[in-house]
Amino acid sequence: MKEKSRRILLLVIVLVLSARFLHAQELEPRAYLPSPTGVNILMLGYSYSAGNVLADPSVPIKDLGAKLNTMTLGYVRTLGIAGHLAQISIVGPYIEGSMHGLLSGEPASTARSGLADVQVRTSLNLIGAPAMGLKEFVQYKQGTVLGVSLKVIIPSGQYTPAKLINISSNRWSFKPEIGISRRFGRWSTDFYGGGWFYTDNSDFYGNQVRSQNPMGTAQFHLSYDVRPRLWAAFDATFYTGGRTSVGGVANNDLQKNSRLGITVSVPLVRRHSVKFAYNTGAFTSIGADFQVVSFAYQYTWGAGL
Repeated sequence: MKEKSRRILLLVIVLVLSARFLHAQELEPRAYLPSPTGVNILMLGYSYSAGNVLADPSVPIKDLGAKLNTMTLGYVRTLGIAGHLAQISIVGPYIEGSMHGLLSGEPASTARSGLADVQVRTSLNLIGAPAMGLKEFVQYKQGTVLGVSLKVIIPSGQYTPAKLINISSNRWSFKPEIGISRRFGRWSTDFYGGGWFYTDNSDFYGNQVRSQNPMGTAQFHLSYDVRPRLWAAFDATFYTGGRTSVGGVANNDLQKNSRLGITVSVPLVRRHSVKFAYNTGAFTSIGADFQVVSFAYQYTWGAGL
């Protein structure tokens, strides 16, 4: 293999190992928010992520960076199960991204675009926020809500074993989580704790098996209601773990990272609203230290709204 090809190969190896860290960076305020049953939400979203990728310091790479454009189409439905509020959502992303850096002083870059893995999430509120129609919901006063959820990432995106860097991770990912939400007048707090668990990618580049250890995650959100449907939130998350290995050889990519952000939801006319969010790395030991700006349009119907 030519020296230049070897250098580019090493660069994209580090990039692909870092790109898988993005799922842990999620910041989702009001994930267990009470709502009436029978509500449907159609979501159209866009996010721009840019920043550095912090690699193993022993690797001779500098100025490693990436830019990602992500478009999403999603659907959410609320329903009642045994008197408890439940929710199911499905999101399909499309990603376009470019990555660049210096290896031993020489520039190298790569780019990819295509459909990413579909994400499905189900949740069930066990305490507080019972299944309610619109009439009961209007009269409901939230106290403490305890809920559980499971997010599954399905290996359905663009993947080619002959390429080292891909849009899809070519494996299943599972995130069980428990969340507590408490309202104090116009203020509300959310605490979530969970973890990502991964199956192996048995068809990784070079006919190798790529594995990843579980990743623990925690989130905190403090939000304020200005008026109905108009609210703002401060967001924070911490995640650790997720060390990877390829062909049984462990990589030096254990994570201990945190992020901070804000989210604002603004109603437009009846049934229509938009959501804006920004988050950035507070501390990044290794992985993607990105600034992320996102926008989402939501159309809501059903339940007599």
